[in-house]
Amino acid sequence: MTKTKTAQRLPLVVLISGEGTNLQAILDACASGALSAEVCTVISNRADAPGLRRAIAAGVPIHTIQATAQTARTDYDTALRILIERHNPQLILLAGFMRILSDAFVRHYRGRLLNIHPALLPKYRGLHTHRRVLAAGEHEHGCSVHFVTEELDGGPVIAQAKVAVRPDDTEAALRARVQRQEHRLYPRVVGWFAAGRLLLKNQTVWLDGAPLTRPKMFAEGSDSE
Repeated sequence: MTKTKTAQRLPLVVLISGEGTNLQAILDACASGALSAEVCTVISNRADAPGLRRAIAAGVPIHTIQATAQTARTDYDTALRILIERHNPQLILLAGFMRILSDAFVRHYRGRLLNIHPALLPKYRGLHTHRRVLAAGEHEHGCSVHFVTEELDGGPVIAQAKVAVRPDDTEAALRARVQRQEHRLYPRVVGWFAAGRLLLKNQTVWLDGAPLTRPKMFAEGSDSE
């Protein structure tokens, strides 16, 4: 009798600093079978990060590497890399990880390091994106998943999801709608990588064997481009 070969699940490491809502979206997608991946460990730079409780609840090992004002970035990233390598991940996800990674760290994981950013890159890199979008009077906002490179929030963008900015929007209301799109978009893109559909060649995103000339775009409430 021939045994059926079980598809290998993509091993992931997730880095967080805060609430971990995108981590939860990844954990849920893995648990439901929608994402053929497994979170091997969750690492935080904050011992009090609420997202660590999400990992514990899912039975995922957690680690904390905290830094002081005297900790050199290269020393921190060396310790982080050693910890990551214990779990042999094929993909590392930044999910609200509030540290700037060293160039050497980013180069080591080039093509295996993803981030989700709450804005339609290249607009609004950095922090407080929802506040800045409202202050600028923008009519649309959203989120982006991109490969991480040495340039902060500047790596090649893979996919984006848009939301309309409403006349009565507050920062909190806009953030909540963008986060709902983040929770749909990030597992989708990780799924592409897990299926062997997504890769980075030099500085170009390739999906399904062809270079992307622009990010894949999803409208609010839509599952298609």
